[in-house]
Amino acid sequence: MKIGVQVYSVRDDAAADFRGTMQKIRQMGYDGVELAGTYGLSAAQIKSVLAETGLEAISAHVPLVEMTEKPDETFAFYKEIGCTYVAVPYMSEELRPGTPNFPHTIELIRKACADAARYGLTMLYHNHDFEFVKVDGVYGLDLLYSSIGPELLQTELDTCWVKVAGEDPAAYIRKYAGRAPIVHLKDFYKEEGADRDSMYELIGINKKAKQSSAFEFRALGLGMQDFPPIIEAAKEAGAGWLVVEQDRPSQGMTPMECIEVSRKFLRAIEA
Repeated sequence: MKIGVQVYSVRDDAAADFRGTMQKIRQMGYDGVELAGTYGLSAAQIKSVLAETGLEAISAHVPLVEMTEKPDETFAFYKEIGCTYVAVPYMSEELRPGTPNFPHTIELIRKACADAARYGLTMLYHNHDFEFVKVDGVYGLDLLYSSIGPELLQTELDTCWVKVAGEDPAAYIRKYAGRAPIVHLKDFYKEEGADRDSMYELIGINKKAKQSSAFEFRALGLGMQDFPPIIEAAKEAGAGWLVVEQDRPSQGMTPMECIEVSRKFLRAIEA
């Protein structure tokens, strides 16, 4: 499996110096990047920088509203960059499982999947923990994947949020064997009873919640995840990419230092 990094992890660095940040990512030993934003650059500019640095354009996290309101413009852009996948990164609160709008959400994603396919792109869905709400006895995430077939929608399981939701990440990856091309590796520390709102403040979603040391994202190997079984499950499931993601830095490190520690950790356990 190849190792990539979600650029959201180092978003401020990328915004300030995209080329320099990509060069450093490559020097750390990453094989590719998953985009989350374009930093005012054209598709041609991004493609040129990635080619220059030797990084593959794995995928891009793109808001669902962009995919549905401007499908041709959006998918043509990421196709030009050279992405293989495009991912729905998040559901706003009113669209989630457990709300009356969830059936409509599934149809929006189905339409986006079909539009992506017209451009030769494969759609992924990237979960948090709120998809682990049951709808008629079934997790919303599983309902989404059973409602839209694998020929249109593949998984991008975020192992941190699977764990936070109370499920075993390795088992969940195996559940979607053959449908898990990219697995997100994310470590974290969580105290018993940590406030859920604080987790979402950390990714910039719940602006009103206070940050809390009861939950923090961490570089791989410095938190609560047991990665060897997760990586083995990803291999068995046929994943082509392991993608490092850390929504916020912690433990006094910069974002770039965090992803470097994560890459070194993966190199050490690969040995």
